[in-house]
Formats: sequence, C-alpha cells, structure tokens
Amino acid sequence: MARPVIGFVCDVTAVSGHVAHLVVEKYIYAVTVGADALPILLPGRVSNIDGTPAPTPVDFAEILDLVDGIFLPGSPSNVAPSLYGRPPEDQVLPADPNRDALSIGLIRAAFDAGVPMLGVCRGCQEMNVAFGGTLHPKLHEVATTPLDHRYDKTLPIAGQYAPAHEVTLEPGGQFAAWVGGAAEWRVNSLHEQGVDRLAPGLVVEARAPDGVVEAFRHPEAKSFTTAIQWHPEWRFGEDALSSAIFREFGRAARARMEARRRG
Repeated sequence: MARPVIGFVCDVTAVSGHVAHLVVEKYIYAVTVGADALPILLPGRVSNIDGTPAPTPVDFAEILDLVDGIFLPGSPSNVAPSLYGRPPEDQVLPADPNRDALSIGLIRAAFDAGVPMLGVCRGCQEMNVAFGGTLHPKLHEVATTPLDHRYDKTLPIAGQYAPAHEVTLEPGGQFAAWVGGAAEWRVNSLHEQGVDRLAPGLVVEARAPDGVVEAFRHPEAKSFTTAIQWHPEWRFGEDALSSAIFREFGRAARARMEARRRG
C-alpha cells in the first residue's frame, strides 16, 4: 500500500567546507516508522556558490503539490529575531536564514492549503512565529520561568534526551485524550528558546511547571497542525504520547493522500 509523502524542512549548514541541506536521522526514523510515511527532504532556500541568495524564490505551491504533510524538525539553529519583532542583536547563534526563508512561508502556505503539519523544537518555534507569535531568545534569563529548559551537553546522548520534567496536559485536549485522560506527562527538555506570546488562534496542549508552553495546536486548521517543544521523536516507540503524536500525524497525512487521489 502506498504511503503518504512527508516533506522535511532541512537545515542549511556547512559540512567539510560545503553547503549541506540535512535532517538528523532520528526525525526521519520517527516519521517513517511512527507515521508510516515516506520522507522527502525539502532544501532550505538555495544560495549561489558565493553564498548570496539565489534569484529563484521558493515556490510553496510546487512543494505542497508533492507532499501529504510537512514536518519541521529540531535544529541547533535559531529563528531570526527580526521575524518576531525583536532586534537583530537578540540573535542567539547559530542562525539559519536559509531555513527561515523556507519554513515561515511554507507553514503559512500549508495552513491555507490544509496540509498536515508537525513541528518539533525549532519547528515548534517556527510555527508560533509563522502564525504571529513571539519567542523568548533565552528562557533561562526570564525571571518568570525559573526552570532551566536546557540540557547538560556533557552527558551522553541518552542522558541528554532522558525525561527531565513533567508537563501538564490541557484537560479535554488532544494529547490528554490520546493517553487516556492523563493530567501530566514526563518529557525531555533540550531547548534554550521557547514561546513568549502564543500566536492568535493557537491553543495550548501542554505546559511546563513554570508555565512555558510546551505544545500547541491550531484548532481552525483544516488538518492536523500541532507543535511540540520537547523531543517526542527520541525512542518514540517507548512512550505512549510520542507514539500517538506520530500515529495521528500519519493518519492525517494518509487522509490527505487519499483525498488527493479521489480528486
């Protein structure tokens, strides 16, 4: 049976002196297996060989004609502050303007077209910004958010991605329903930035103990439009909520695929 096609927004970064468009394998695995989907990579805005922006703009309609869903993965890079109304000096490096040039417009186009979307970490932040929200560039410097959401880089990978704190699931929300009405869930935490002002129209699915928004959805979207600040892709099969997130994303993408085939 054919699988729905999921387009992955890529980082644009240097590898051995060359420009590379890449996605970390753990995201691809979680969508391929957890959502039962076929991944394709969507390069960030392509630059000329000298690094200047290419003259050809991103054709969002062309991309959306190819895919049944959009996945926005996490990344070491951060969204440009200018995109949410803050001065350039608030940029926390590294930046990725080529990814910004693809992701923000693609999110808006996908929403208008009713294409399912799932954002994780940077992808969560991109979705909030694309819909008109703002970010805290450095959550640990905000007095009202005493919880340090960053991770210990000296730990092995498994330690970095280990559960770090509880989140409160919104009563009556999708996440709570997917895990039998649970009020809380334990999640990992590997982010420095996070939601400041939630975009108009978005509704919260989960909050950290300090009140920081950890997950949200767009209730007016024509299809699955959900974002998560933690990393559900990590060993998703061992966690009921993570498994449900990818399963429901895959179901939405399959429904779009089947509707497109019917014409």
